[in-house]
Amino acid sequence: MKLIPVPVVNDITPEDFKRLYYIPQKPVVIKNFAKQWPAYSKWNWDYFKDLVGDKKVGLYNNVKSDAYTPVNTADDYKTFGEYIDMIKKGPAAWRIFLFNIFDHAPQLTKEFTWPDTYMKGFVKKYPMLFVGGETSVTHMHFDIDLSNILHTQFVGKKRVLLFPFEEQHKLYRKPWEVLSMADYSNYYDPAKSKLDETAFPATKYAEGYDIVLEHGDTLFMPAGYWHHMEYLESGFAMSLRAMQPSILGKLKGVWSLAGMRGIDTLLKKTLPKPWYNYKKKKVFKNAELAIKTSR
Repeated sequence: MKLIPVPVVNDITPEDFKRLYYIPQKPVVIKNFAKQWPAYSKWNWDYFKDLVGDKKVGLYNNVKSDAYTPVNTADDYKTFGEYIDMIKKGPAAWRIFLFNIFDHAPQLTKEFTWPDTYMKGFVKKYPMLFVGGETSVTHMHFDIDLSNILHTQFVGKKRVLLFPFEEQHKLYRKPWEVLSMADYSNYYDPAKSKLDETAFPATKYAEGYDIVLEHGDTLFMPAGYWHHMEYLESGFAMSLRAMQPSILGKLKGVWSLAGMRGIDTLLKKTLPKPWYNYKKKKVFKNAELAIKTSR
């Protein structure tokens, strides 16, 4: 892979953000974006445990989904308090995906500010919390609604690998899915990396970004960007999502949510093996073409 660091700024005006990053759809990390929020100093494990420790949450392990598994199917369930106690003890490769803590503790929405001067179209009913234990992995994917995202890290460190949507075939995207067939776990450590460039040679030509997020960092992820995340320490982050401003962008998001996912789920249930074989063949054919155009 050909990686460069994500640009980092301490502060940025809405006008410069739009001109330099939002309109050209380039990622950036803003160090001080969230530091004026009460959440920056208040949000921690004990605070959340007191508020929602009794709520049951779905847990996800590091195993990549296979050909027959519907996406977003939890691997286990615990209360949020039990989960916090578990990950406090040390490395725990379990994460919580799309937990809407704000449904259970709506007072939390008063502890941050929606940055409407930076982007329009925020889906304010669904700010989302993403939680992971040390060593847990969010495998390479793009968000199915194709929204623009401001992702703020509150506790712990997390390493993020980013690619523009156009790199999809070099990343071995599964047709009719938002997931990659390749495993990018520990991509930054040659001794531990699971990325097999012999089996997935197009990945050598993929051009993207690499960044480590720390407490208070806000990452702007443009719509459709592929991302792979690894928790270097147990931690949590919040994503604020904004729909694309164009009608075409909104329609693409609706199609992904209502059309593409439904068709894929149906065929996984009714024709699992033929459907998987078709997609696998298509993945590698697309990758071969991507290699030829990259040389």
